Amino acid sequence: MEPVLTEAPRLTESAGAVFAVLAQAGSATRPQLAGLAGLSKPTVSAAVAELEAAGLAACSGTSTGGTGRSAAVYGLGPASGTVLAVDLGPARTRVRGCALDGTLLAEAATPRARAADAVREALAALPAGAPLRAIVVAVGDVTAPDRTGTGMRPATAKAGPVFDAVSVALPPGVPVHLENNVNCAALAELHEGAARGRRTFGYLRIGVGIGLGIVIGGQVLRGANGAAGELARLPYPWDDDREPRQEALEAYVGSQALLRRAAEAWRAEDGPCPHTPERLFALAAEGREPARGLVARHAADVGRLAAAVTAVLDPGLLVLGGSTGADPQLLPGVRAELGRLSWPTEVVSSQIGDLGTVVGAARLAVAKGVQNVTEGAQVKD
Repeated sequence: MEPVLTEAPRLTESAGAVFAVLAQAGSATRPQLAGLAGLSKPTVSAAVAELEAAGLAACSGTSTGGTGRSAAVYGLGPASGTVLAVDLGPARTRVRGCALDGTLLAEAATPRARAADAVREALAALPAGAPLRAIVVAVGDVTAPDRTGTGMRPATAKAGPVFDAVSVALPPGVPVHLENNVNCAALAELHEGAARGRRTFGYLRIGVGIGLGIVIGGQVLRGANGAAGELARLPYPWDDDREPRQEALEAYVGSQALLRRAAEAWRAEDGPCPHTPERLFALAAEGREPARGLVARHAADVGRLAAAVTAVLDPGLLVLGGSTGADPQLLPGVRAELGRLSWPTEVVSSQIGDLGTVVGAARLAVAKGVQNVTEGAQVKD
């Protein structure tokens, strides 16, 4: 059974504030909620009663303090609802359904061609009757207004067809937010990955495509056109004899080019030629040539791209992700080339891997869902 679509109840300002901190904390006593929300204990008691009456909060147990007194512990109630995060990846579609405190409730994954099936599977696994508050779809593209002017869609054919295919499975009437997949992965690294504790960094994804998630002061930088970090649009090649072509840099650094170079360099005596980046990197880890040399060259290429990023942003930290970028074998070469060409910059590998985009999309969906519940909280206490 699919989740019920209902409007969030109108809350007082204090109830909205308490709901937001309860969603972030997961569970808390009334004194703890007062401290987190910066409200008086009587105001919090009234807000909790309001939330309980609306089904947005519920007592989940008791806690005993150092004085021996017990206090009621509250969590989100059944009416708080759920959210859905969809990662339309280049090879696989990953979907997660979460409660508004971030608890994972459902997940599914299918090949890209069956993206709608993953959405339906995750929706079916969500709690029956729970309101669906928000949907975030991560796409490997810049987003733009659709023809009606009422929503957003991928700006190019990179993600347009698969987004259209999955849209038929999304429940009508639920707010849908589109976000770039690299930006979502950067959010995941910020909160749960290699950039925890860092407010400014760059997430450099190298895989089938290339992209950059830019985090400044703890916020993702999207740019005037939503195209900040679209490294594929950097002019390349740039010399006296050749004209730059759109997305030529992506065609040079992406994993398909890496495999093409492997096919050109491989000889019969080298054994079977690797047909996936994973196999090429595995052979390089074994010290096999020409795989080792190809990976070293790839590291230098990524290092030059990292130097271009650092020359503009000076982020202090670059997190390498993506199907090839996250492999630790790249780190020495990237660090060496970056150090040769640009400012001192820490370079680390992603700690989240392939799940980064859907993890970040789920975090964004939770934030949108909480906003959906609290945005009507305008009544003064």
